[in-house]
Amino acid sequence: MDLGIAGRRAIVCASSQGLGRACALALAREGCEVFINGRDGARLAATAAEITQLTGATVHPVVADLNDAAGRAALIAACAEPDILVTNNAGPPPGQLADFDHAAWLAALESNLLAPIALISALVPGMRARRFGRIVNITSAVVKTPRLGMSLSTTARTGLTAFCKGLQREVVADNVTLNNLLPQHIDTGRQIEMAHRIARDRKVTFEEARRLQTKMVRAGRLGLPDELGAACAFLCSVPASFISGQNLQVDGGTYDGLI
Repeated sequence: MDLGIAGRRAIVCASSQGLGRACALALAREGCEVFINGRDGARLAATAAEITQLTGATVHPVVADLNDAAGRAALIAACAEPDILVTNNAGPPPGQLADFDHAAWLAALESNLLAPIALISALVPGMRARRFGRIVNITSAVVKTPRLGMSLSTTARTGLTAFCKGLQREVVADNVTLNNLLPQHIDTGRQIEMAHRIARDRKVTFEEARRLQTKMVRAGRLGLPDELGAACAFLCSVPASFISGQNLQVDGGTYDGLI
């Protein structure tokens, strides 16, 4: 299938590794000019070189902290007229309710709610004027299946989901779509961190923790970052023009709900 986005310009946030990198790679494979982002300049440059080598695409590394207004301004300055925006950021830490003080709540809201809203708000007017825009937010499965231990993530990302659901009603007539990817059990560094936490909390080996992670997935395996990247590229495509305001779970069939 021709996704029809060759030559489009894409900003992919927090994309030096993990899910962001997978989305940037998928868009580069479709012929997009990609602007990747991270705080570690050396890692970012290495990722840009790797994606270029794999795809032949033009990739621009932009060192910027998404949680800082100046960092967001630098990212927008590097690509003032993007056709595609993929928002992504490091997830807040899990924990018990007593672990979440006022500062922890503010940090989660800043990184996973306010930072993406600021980017979307800055870039949507231009997308509407050019009559093409694709915004994909990488959120989390906990938006639809809240857990107390993931309250920071659930609260911030659900707020972003609600904001985008309302905004898409106004902008979709201008061929600007907003959708969300809800990953769960995708095998990235985050899963490694969670495996170490499981091993510590349940007093099992790291290997056993990894087996327990796999048992939680209906598909019987952890997901691949490239599988989420492919879903992202499709939501950014021309054939996906009639899909907006949706939450696509990438979870190996794990979610038990009907809708």
